[in-house]
Amino acid sequence: MSEYSSLLSDLSENITNEDLEQLKSACKEDIPEDQSNSITSSKEWFSYLEKNDKLAQDDLSYIEHIFEISRRPDLLTRVIEYRTTVLKISEDDEIDTKLTRIPSAKKYKDIIRQPSEDEIIKLAPPPKKA
Repeated sequence: MSEYSSLLSDLSENITNEDLEQLKSACKEDIPEDQSNSITSSKEWFSYLEKNDKLAQDDLSYIEHIFEISRRPDLLTRVIEYRTTVLKISEDDEIDTKLTRIPSAKKYKDIIRQPSEDEIIKLAPPPKKA
């Protein structure tokens, strides 16, 4: 199994039917309603995107954008890790794509790994025994 196939499989396992409806809704401008209704699994969704040149092994910008606007930083982070480790395309080197409006997704990666100082719950020290 190629790393790309493995990525899609991993993403599919983490997309519920409810998530799928949200993802399809996020790309309703690109998928006609009759076609959208016939897509019943995340694998079918990925397949449709590939057939319509929205997704390719070396171009994941469309799903990065969809995961970002659908508020799925977990899926977005997996795609970014694939892009930076397998494709060796860092954010600084990212090639201009049709979707140049995609904001940097690095912020999500940092949020998932390192909570900010404001997010850390500070506990008081235990009371001293008399």
